[in-house]
Amino acid sequence: MNEQQHPRPTTPGEPPAPPAAPGLPVSALPPLPPPRRGADWMFGGVYGTVLASGLLAALDQKGGEYTPFYDASWVLVTAATAGLAHGYSHHMSTHQAGSAGHRWRILGRALWNEWPMIAATLPTVLLLLVAGLADWDSHAVTAVGLGVNTAMLFAWGAFVALRVGYKLASALLIGVADATIGLAIIAANAVIK
Repeated sequence: MNEQQHPRPTTPGEPPAPPAAPGLPVSALPPLPPPRRGADWMFGGVYGTVLASGLLAALDQKGGEYTPFYDASWVLVTAATAGLAHGYSHHMSTHQAGSAGHRWRILGRALWNEWPMIAATLPTVLLLLVAGLADWDSHAVTAVGLGVNTAMLFAWGAFVALRVGYKLASALLIGVADATIGLAIIAANAVIK
């Protein structure tokens, strides 16, 4: 019996399924993972903001030479490296059959999906660059950066919760829970130093 081959249905916003290779049914090719939307931004945003906060606190050493441009480059390089490592490990842990070209496209999508983590570190990078140009005190920059990042964690949590359907009160509580991570970094920075 010769069955007709129909592309699998897609959900709104999902890219259409790739065309089948000659002689293979459409279902034989695994679909590309959908681009990140909604709550998925929160994963990268929160992770990137926490990463930037931890690096900002660690790079500010008492009695050490203050190097804001160097610190900014390390925050950015570490975020990009973490994004690449996270995307690659996610790709490897969800290996799917298919042609080499299809696997490369899936890897590319997995790496591209890490952009929120890198973007979340940019306010810290910008703060360090401005601090270097304006010759600001390292302890003040660290305090301001940790405060801004804690506020960003609140915003990430509340915004995404509202976007995925939580009511305002619940969304604000989720924002407070995310901000608690930033407060924990501030407390650890104060205790360790």
